[in-house]
Amino acid sequence: MRKIGKNWGVVALGAALAMGILAGCQGGTTSTAPVVGYTAGTSVKDIVIDAAKKGRVGNWGLGNEYEVQALLAKFGQPTTFLSQAFDMDGFDDNSILLASAMTYNELGLVKNSYSGGYKYGEKVAIIDMNDQGVAMLQDNIFTTTAFAQANPETVKAFIAASMKGWAAAVANPAEAAEIVFKYGSSVSPEHQLYMAGEVKKLVETNTKGASVKNYGFMDDGALQQSLNLAKTYIQLKDATAASTLAAMTLDSIRDSSFWNAAMTPGATFSPEKTDVSVQLKWLPQAQFMGYFVALDKGYYKDVGLNVRIIPGGGDIGETTAVYTGQVDFGVTWVSNLIAANAAGMNLTQVAQVFQRSGLVLVYKLK
Repeated sequence: MRKIGKNWGVVALGAALAMGILAGCQGGTTSTAPVVGYTAGTSVKDIVIDAAKKGRVGNWGLGNEYEVQALLAKFGQPTTFLSQAFDMDGFDDNSILLASAMTYNELGLVKNSYSGGYKYGEKVAIIDMNDQGVAMLQDNIFTTTAFAQANPETVKAFIAASMKGWAAAVANPAEAAEIVFKYGSSVSPEHQLYMAGEVKKLVETNTKGASVKNYGFMDDGALQQSLNLAKTYIQLKDATAASTLAAMTLDSIRDSSFWNAAMTPGATFSPEKTDVSVQLKWLPQAQFMGYFVALDKGYYKDVGLNVRIIPGGGDIGETTAVYTGQVDFGVTWVSNLIAANAAGMNLTQVAQVFQRSGLVLVYKLK
């Protein structure tokens, strides 16, 4: 799910996530505290202002806090937020009124009653970043600019097979969940199935709510919004990095030519490098189901690739792993890639898997 220090990917998250998200998946209790929340029909503006004035808007602060800050600013509030642990206990005990949640992970834990769930069911509601116009795109596929230039056929082959895997995964999320579980799922089968269904929505629906069937498509409008928000809210102490960030354009972060070539009907490939690896942003879960489906169904082998999928977590930073040549490809959020390139990593996005933000703020209903 989330990954490093505040700016580039996964480093700081390891132990905290292991004790947090996984603890949430294994523990969950039903709170006996008095019900605190908002009446159905209360406006988003009123909810955000109330929670902000009480200092009870939560986020992890690892790359998608910028969406929360943009939402706060939209309603004239300071862009500060409460540091949220990697579970939903703060939401459960009412210390957080508006808690950050991924639709495919924490929101499911809040609502569902399976093992690890908090069992709130329909007694909660959400504020969707896409609906509020502050969405930033998340999971993409990237590599270094140097690798892409030296191995264009490898990049195209990897994109083509991965997108075929994603197409199969969203066509049958139940099967995809089973495949991920077989490869070492970090969550229960029930939560994995829930996750697969929610990830399907992120892959097949854009920030405006329209259907997307061109898997991996890089929508310049959505990417530009992500870049604009990054420029506004990412704070870099290094003057050179800050100047680089301010001058960035879409060409600084993405190259659509590889995706265009890879998705051309009937395209064939002659990979320059056949043994490649991809670094995930977190542990095996349905967030990454397309890659596991592509591996399991032999799609990578069909294009001449032997692919190794490397789980994230711990002290692994996906942008750093790709930049230093430990792996060939990585999965990261657009904000993390932007920050990494501001620091001089020279990475390039070659496909955009999630077409909308998966971040919501969840709150209780009275």
